[in-house]
Amino acid sequence: MSPHTIAATHAVLHHHHHPRHHRAPPPRRCSRGGVRAVRATPASGAAAAAMDSLSAAFWDYNLLFRSQRAECRDPVALRVAEGAIPPDFPAGTYYLAGPGMFTDDHGSTVHPLDGHGYLRAFRFGGAGEGARYSARYVETAAKREEHDAGAASWRFTHRGPFSVLQGGARVGNVKVMKNVANTSVLRWGGRVLCLWEGGEPYELHPRTLETLGPFDILGLGAGGAAPDGDAAERHRRRRPWLQEAAIDVAARLLRPVLSGVFRMPARRLLAHYKIDPERNRLLMVACNAEDMLLPRSNFTFYEFDADFALVQKREFVLPDHLMIHDWTFTDKHYVLLGNRIKLDVPGSLMALTGTHPMIAALAVDPSRQSTPVYLLPRSPEAEAGGRDWSVPVEAPPQMWSVHVGNAFEEPDARGGTTLRLHMSGCSYQWFHFHRMFGYNWMNKKLDPAFMNAAKGRELLPRLVQVSIDLDKGGACRECSVRRLSDQWTRPADFPAINPSFANRRNRFVYSGAASGSRRFLPFFPFDSVVKVDVSDGSARLWSVAGRKFVGEPVFVPTGGREEDDGYVLLVEYAVSDHRCHLVVLDARKIGESNAVVAKLEVPKHLTFPMGFHGFWADE
Repeated sequence: MSPHTIAATHAVLHHHHHPRHHRAPPPRRCSRGGVRAVRATPASGAAAAAMDSLSAAFWDYNLLFRSQRAECRDPVALRVAEGAIPPDFPAGTYYLAGPGMFTDDHGSTVHPLDGHGYLRAFRFGGAGEGARYSARYVETAAKREEHDAGAASWRFTHRGPFSVLQGGARVGNVKVMKNVANTSVLRWGGRVLCLWEGGEPYELHPRTLETLGPFDILGLGAGGAAPDGDAAERHRRRRPWLQEAAIDVAARLLRPVLSGVFRMPARRLLAHYKIDPERNRLLMVACNAEDMLLPRSNFTFYEFDADFALVQKREFVLPDHLMIHDWTFTDKHYVLLGNRIKLDVPGSLMALTGTHPMIAALAVDPSRQSTPVYLLPRSPEAEAGGRDWSVPVEAPPQMWSVHVGNAFEEPDARGGTTLRLHMSGCSYQWFHFHRMFGYNWMNKKLDPAFMNAAKGRELLPRLVQVSIDLDKGGACRECSVRRLSDQWTRPADFPAINPSFANRRNRFVYSGAASGSRRFLPFFPFDSVVKVDVSDGSARLWSVAGRKFVGEPVFVPTGGREEDDGYVLLVEYAVSDHRCHLVVLDARKIGESNAVVAKLEVPKHLTFPMGFHGFWADE
């Protein structure tokens, strides 16, 4: 790190986190209704000062996204570093998707969202048989082009939507849509799929993790990109004819450019999927490629049975310029919380020159002080209600939707329905396309100051409950948004629940969270798991100590009668020691001193960078 970079980073972090004003106390212990926190004994004296220094914070953050070039094709047994795998822990596999390669051998460093997909698998044998670990890169077309296996070298040739190449072609480089299959992972119908936000998923062998190739789940080779005429027609009646005709013309002009020049698929499958446990269905959604550039959004929802047979397909066209990352569903509705965006013309010109990432062509649109919630009919009953689904429910605060933990509907005493969502959302003032994860294309390091600005405490992702009251005809009577827990006000994201309670009333939500006790990295990366009891608003916390961070929590049910009968899996990243541990928490004991039942150590030479989303698959 150059002296200039150190000085600049120090100025930013010191300004925002001077201990006299911004150092947050650790969560306090309380017996009921508040935050119950358990943390390992922290270091003291010189050791504590070293851990809580500007330089340590900067490098810890960057080491969290250090590339791992080695694969682990043959599963290795994991050493139990603490505790023991409980005898009732089920047999199954925890798959974790995420990027693995950020820096090539020719001077380029890419944004974490553009890092090549690296699938990790932790296999539990059950009945005390221990756990084994393996990891392999997803052999996408871009990975095969950019990696020379014989020479064991990498040369990035694709820009990727979020990155700028320092050592590769910039001007005239149309290799933008770099499908890295790094965002999420799914096992369904005997298949393991790695998904990315802008292309088709890749299928991997469930055991060997060998890449089997792209999986054409949407049938795009059979012309699946044509919009549904009925949905489009209903949408057109909502706009002036000339305006709608102009959008149609623009769409027809854009499609061949995006597909022919930039090689974008006609429809991009969102990386987030949902599973309906009651109907045993997989739900997925796709949108048209041109939607990113036009004030119109096409969404097609697909429902598959346990054998990947398509059982329902519904298309909706909305008169809004939206970006959707996560979404949810109920028995009657598909639910989209719209993040409003707009075309950034100056940014588009800079992106075309190659000096700025392609995402610079877009900007958030904070012009409306509300959050659009689209309730799209999933069932014939919802369709027959007569409500105009193309008109959103406007939730009162402006909020950028990040991730959804659960949604459910219940009848009310007046013959209507109450719909509730448990989710994380952040402020439009904080969300920044160009600077997510602190990426700065002017240098090769990530800047943690952006993710940890003092004002960010109220702007970063937080846990909320959205409540919508619908009358008999489906019209909205009232919509409110409140914190999921009054006792937990710090940043939190990646809300998870017991998957058996998906689409029905749940009591507990588990989320990655920031304890706020770190001086220079108080908000991100996360260092805790918070368990929120929705019934009374209380919260319990488990935190790591020292220079360690945690990833997304995943709930593993054990089949007990209570909702929190099970375990929470997550990865602990001890970046300063270059170590990863898979942590097994007793979900019932989070907030108590014996919450950790086991820590499994990944061999040091196989330590991997921070992952994104995971999936637990029972055997």
